[in-house]
Amino acid sequence: MPEIKAAVCRQFGAPLTIETVTLAAPAMGEVEVTLKACAICHSDISYIDGGWGGTLPAVYGHEAAGHVSAVGAGVRGIAVGDPVVVTLIRACGTCPSCAGGKPVACESDMASGPLTDATGAALHQAMNTGGFAERVVVDQSQVVKLSDGIAMEAASLLACGVITGVGAVVNAAGLRAGQDVVVIGAGGVGLNAIQGARIAGARRIIAVDMSEEKLAIAKEFGATDGVLATSEKPWRAAKKAIGRGADAVFVTVGAIPAYDTAPQYLANGGKVIMVGMPHSGAMSTYEPVMLAATGQGMVGSKMGDVVITRDIPWMVDLYEQGRLKLDELISGRWTLEQINEAIADTKTGSAKRNVIVFD
Repeated sequence: MPEIKAAVCRQFGAPLTIETVTLAAPAMGEVEVTLKACAICHSDISYIDGGWGGTLPAVYGHEAAGHVSAVGAGVRGIAVGDPVVVTLIRACGTCPSCAGGKPVACESDMASGPLTDATGAALHQAMNTGGFAERVVVDQSQVVKLSDGIAMEAASLLACGVITGVGAVVNAAGLRAGQDVVVIGAGGVGLNAIQGARIAGARRIIAVDMSEEKLAIAKEFGATDGVLATSEKPWRAAKKAIGRGADAVFVTVGAIPAYDTAPQYLANGGKVIMVGMPHSGAMSTYEPVMLAATGQGMVGSKMGDVVITRDIPWMVDLYEQGRLKLDELISGRWTLEQINEAIADTKTGSAKRNVIVFD
């Protein structure tokens, strides 16, 4: 069994430690991937900070890409040397959710534990991936083969941030051409919701954020208008730009004030798409009578409701055509040894996506 370097979380809220750990060989239906890149998602940070609880010690990281270095028995369609994107979406393919076309909601317990530390103690493979490491072993359902031309740093973004944002628009909201949207939060996921709305043919795309700099970046990704969230009753400015309320409001940040005010942006019959994930126990409030009286709704969107074997190849094609921005999402490149610095930079809110790059 190979020894690899990994960033290990041993205490919530504490810096990660770079350790030499052991990775088990791929078992039946599993794939080993030598990583080239792993982006840092705010979900990783929420777990590392203890916002969602979880099992320790653990290796986080779930937005990765690399080349297949070994395959277990029974693996089909994936061979050693193939470039792949590695997602956290582990799907059995046969439970009611998978059979109904919702692999992101797989109901089977497929947990595995390929990692052990120097003492032989088990390390939790967080979010089914453990991508803050030189290699991972994952179920074959979690990987999608890529074309040879795409850079691994760009490809890693397809594992979570891009599919979550774009998928929320095209899958969860089912946005039609000509409809109007508001995207609250112009960070990594928000920018992808914005370009997803552009690709889907939205008429007006209103970005709402607390930073003028982020609003300017949002326009580069397809926003037609920007509204400062710090202004008084920002939904009024959004409605003025649209001429009415929005058909869909995407909350892409895990901030309770954003959820509390999201229905204010809606038109009659509109929907709030709940993408951003606050810490466990955080509560939002709304008036049910208003939603009922106006025919509005609230829809949860996990990982953009994607089917990775369908949606990731489509998004790669859009990228290769120049219609989906990936390279422009990368704010910084860091080594594994610099991961705590990269996390701190991500926490400032100024980064779109920081990426850990492996030699």
